[in-house]
Amino acid sequence: MKRDSRLSSVLHALLHMAEHDGPMTSDALAQCLGTNPVVVRRTMGYLREAGIVTSDRGHAGGWRIHADLATVTLRQLHEALGEPALFAIGNRHESPECLVEQAVNAALEGTFAEAEALLLKRLSDITLADLAADFARRHAAARRTRS
Repeated sequence: MKRDSRLSSVLHALLHMAEHDGPMTSDALAQCLGTNPVVVRRTMGYLREAGIVTSDRGHAGGWRIHADLATVTLRQLHEALGEPALFAIGNRHESPECLVEQAVNAALEGTFAEAEALLLKRLSDITLADLAADFARRHAAARRTRS
């Protein structure tokens, strides 16, 4: 099963944008992400609708972060992307009359709901500023190692 990596990709793009002076084009972001500029435009469009980024057209145009990094949580980004499924596993629903399937689903539904609530809570606690600070620490450490 293919995993939805849009949240990871958006975070990657936003951290590049946060470090970049001025707007970044879809082409430049696509190169950072190893994807197609059309995919970048489509995905960033969701963030524009949520008020997280803006875009300017023209020669000097591109994408800019509009929101304060300290106020944007990973959960908000997940929601802006349409709340894709958090887990690749789930219950079977091929035979709802099957008592075994009912017992299995009953046992798993609560567990899945608890895990999803915990993950969403954690995503609510992490901001873009937290990720930017972590990146800055890692970048500084890497530069010291190379020196």
